Amino acid sequence: MTRMELRAGSKICYNARLTIFGHTKLDLKRLFARSMTDGPDLVGPPAPPSPRSAKRKMMFITLAGILAVAGTLVGAYYFAMRPVTLRIAVGPANSDDLRVVQALTQAFAHTHGVVRLRPMQTDGAAASAQALAESKADLAIIRGDLEVPKNAQAVATLRKNVAVLWVPPPAKTAKGKKAGPKLTKIAQLAGHRIGVVGRTQANVNLLKVILAQYGVDPNKVEIVQFPASEAADAIRNQKADAYLAAGPVNSKITADAIAASTRDGGTPTFLAIDSAEAIAQNHPAYEASDIPAGAFGGAPAKPEDEVKTISFSHHIVARKGLSDSTIAAFTRQLFAIRQQLMTEFPQAAKIETPDTDKDAVIPVHPGAAAFIDGEEKTFLDRYSDYIWWVLMGLSAMGSLGAWFASALKKDERNSNSSLRDRLLGMLARARQSDSTEELDQMQAEADDILRETLQCFEHGAIEEGTLTAFNIALEQFHNAVADRKALLMSMPQNLQRAGAQFRAAGTF
Repeated sequence: MTRMELRAGSKICYNARLTIFGHTKLDLKRLFARSMTDGPDLVGPPAPPSPRSAKRKMMFITLAGILAVAGTLVGAYYFAMRPVTLRIAVGPANSDDLRVVQALTQAFAHTHGVVRLRPMQTDGAAASAQALAESKADLAIIRGDLEVPKNAQAVATLRKNVAVLWVPPPAKTAKGKKAGPKLTKIAQLAGHRIGVVGRTQANVNLLKVILAQYGVDPNKVEIVQFPASEAADAIRNQKADAYLAAGPVNSKITADAIAASTRDGGTPTFLAIDSAEAIAQNHPAYEASDIPAGAFGGAPAKPEDEVKTISFSHHIVARKGLSDSTIAAFTRQLFAIRQQLMTEFPQAAKIETPDTDKDAVIPVHPGAAAFIDGEEKTFLDRYSDYIWWVLMGLSAMGSLGAWFASALKKDERNSNSSLRDRLLGMLARARQSDSTEELDQMQAEADDILRETLQCFEHGAIEEGTLTAFNIALEQFHNAVADRKALLMSMPQNLQRAGAQFRAAGTF
């Protein structure tokens, strides 16, 4: 074989190797494996299957990160917007407050609101307040003139009740007997029996506040309480000289009790609380109010003229510490449904926003105040800080992961640098080699270096620029091997052996 043929054959092998660098990464392994079987100078075991390319790994990692972030946001939105059930304490049984709360519960469930209600029936407003104070309830219907729990914050005013004091017309007496003096003022109640409609102690306390304002010692009157269902019969049977009822102006219980006071064509006398302003000053839970003429119907109208009195409110209160967004949602639903309830419960029209002043008797809940003031926060407003921190955390984790991956590839990059240095050292040795067997061994070693370099490229440890530099070194090595083989093949065998001996002895 001539020198030109050897050089042409080496060029063909080299050009086949160069083809490797012109293909995509997926073709590199296939072409390299083919060269292992076809090339006469490639030795060693076939290359092991390479892992996914770095770019494909990065694509899947990025996709997984995006899905994780999206899943986190969807989960947070579901968690924030899931229905919340609030326990609401209300009583007593068969009261207007209980019926209104039951209607609200059904309406909230029907409209699939964010907030749902679960009524807890109690013995009355005092028991409801106690349930809230003990955190057994989230919401409660309480009377403003009772002791307000320290953990209660106002959400809405359910209704206002007025105190009604009246004296039935005197009964007809036997001939020759004189009727007792007619009662026309509160100060005249001393020494008389006063009937209180309802079993709650709160109504008795209300009567005592009124009597004390007019200088009437509560111990000098006899107070008798009647259940609301028995009040009309007690009045007809003249169980007391005067009566007090507390409830809405349109209360059916109060209207029935006043109707039962009409006898023999006479109408009851309503006792005005002219000192209502003074009572309100001394007892902030009460307000000065008026009973409109004809509020309780009848002919003639009852009362015939407007009567001054005091009023107090029934409040919907929330336990302090409940989420602002939850209470804001409850307040929004409450006032949205109010119009729907008016046909069945006319009292629903009396539902009002609470007092938002800082000196209010019952401080307003921040969630209710946000709804009233139009400052209710949206989902993004409430959770933007959390979302920002999550994104920052993911970004930091991504940077940390990139640094960690780079640190893991550092050894691989260093190894590839040493492989390139080995190839350059082999280049110098190939130019001085006196044995074709040694050149074949160096070529096999170069193929191993090529295999490891391609694997580093697959793993993303080296860039294309580094691969190009390696390609130049590999080209020079194969040129040197081809030239040296051609030179050795053109020399007689005895000269090759002599040259090897002299070079080994260091004299050549």
